[in-house]
Amino acid sequence: MRPFAYERPATAEEAVALVATRPGAVFLAGGTNLVEHLRLGIARPQVLVDVTGLPLDSVEELPGGGLHIGATVRNADLAAHPAVRECYPVVCQALVSGASPQLRNAATMGGNLMQRTRCAYFQDPDTPCNKRQPSSGCSALSGVTADSAVLGVSEQCVAVHPSDVAVALSAVDAVVLTVGPSGPRRVPLTRLHRLPGDAPERDTRLEHGELITAVQLPPLPPGTRSRYRKVRDRASFAFALVSVAAVLDLDGGTVRDVRVAFGGVAPKPWRATRAEAALRGAPATADSFAAAASAELAAARTVPGNAYKVPLARDTFVATLLDLCEASRTPRR
Repeated sequence: MRPFAYERPATAEEAVALVATRPGAVFLAGGTNLVEHLRLGIARPQVLVDVTGLPLDSVEELPGGGLHIGATVRNADLAAHPAVRECYPVVCQALVSGASPQLRNAATMGGNLMQRTRCAYFQDPDTPCNKRQPSSGCSALSGVTADSAVLGVSEQCVAVHPSDVAVALSAVDAVVLTVGPSGPRRVPLTRLHRLPGDAPERDTRLEHGELITAVQLPPLPPGTRSRYRKVRDRASFAFALVSVAAVLDLDGGTVRDVRVAFGGVAPKPWRATRAEAALRGAPATADSFAAAASAELAAARTVPGNAYKVPLARDTFVATLLDLCEASRTPRR
């Protein structure tokens, strides 16, 4: 049993001050990831600063369209929100496909974005892991590689980012609102997480003591359709082998605009910018979709254990966009 202090601040600013001034302090929200790591001995904080009592649990429509989602909104509540179901199906589907109903009832929006990798070696304190202990080595490089990343990897880390909803938020150009020692700021979701490079222990670009207070979703253009597709080993409580979040706007049979993000293939939600560029103005056909996906995945670095992810990601990409093309032909109810 490792003792730690517990604080329950009344304001976001108080929470930031409590963590920023103590190197061993961390924020506690739903705890679905952090408490697990406490039990495994991976996380050893000196202070837990509980932010669940802060007034950050509302979903509000923005004046110009879009949504403002408080950081402590529970995943289950957000998935059931009428505005999310109607305007952002990709976000709703990603939330519902994540974890189990019990965990979705506890997990929060901010906590979901800050969860750490589910790499088996990271979660085993008896194995070397650069993310857990810098410069100790990466066991996954010479171990079981079926779940490891194929894009954005380095010689220091090949772990995959686990979040489903972060992939969907990347595809809708969500913005993360934070408050920290340097004051408030807005961080595009696509820039929140970082690739491992030579510092795999750093998952995000947030500074110590910087607290996520909300996520904002911009309005999607009229006629736009969106979808999240997750490929996994079993139907429930399994992380993605590959997932695709797509937002598609068609002009007849031509792609007017498209936004796509991959999950399960990289250390962060992977925005497929090369594929998007290839598809804008292109015909909305299976061949065009396959060519665009191949262009995005050309940079993949694989080993025999995870090479299957490249064709699986391509085929999932194509299937998701074809589904959206079909949905675009069906009038909304």
